[in-house]
Amino acid sequence: MSGDQLHTYEPTDLDDMSPLQALDAVTADVRGHRITVDSTGLFNATRHIGLLCHLAARMAADAEYQLSPNIADLPPAEHLGASAGHLGQAVAHYTQALAPLLVLTTTAQDTPRQKLDSLDHHNRLRSHLDAAGRALAAARTVLAVPQPLTAPSRPAPAPLRSSAVRRRA
Repeated sequence: MSGDQLHTYEPTDLDDMSPLQALDAVTADVRGHRITVDSTGLFNATRHIGLLCHLAARMAADAEYQLSPNIADLPPAEHLGASAGHLGQAVAHYTQALAPLLVLTTTAQDTPRQKLDSLDHHNRLRSHLDAAGRALAAARTVLAVPQPLTAPSRPAPAPLRSSAVRRRA
């Protein structure tokens, strides 16, 4: 990096951000702390899982909170719920990426057979990490949908009175 310090987010850092800001922070953290085939990559993967779990739980809680009346600071509950679902998918893919990552990190790759096996593990790892990235992008797309401006509410019309109709004889 060119002199810029890479920020490492902790789950509690996300609590004071808007849902979209928190998602962008996690995405930046995921992009900045790559999954490599070594102990650092394994550490980063488990950190990412922790951040994603925290953010998914927060989105679900915000969705429930948004269902309360008079909450204007949050995206609609449907968007928060959908975003939480996409984050859950990202968590699942990161969790599934742990198996090939562990094998690649802890197994020697000296023989031709081990090298061939490692190709499969690399492919599975890449596939899960790519799918997690797509899930994060989908979560952001849901949250980034512009909110419709709510028009000032007009007072409800007064109920019509059923006036007695006089008939002339």
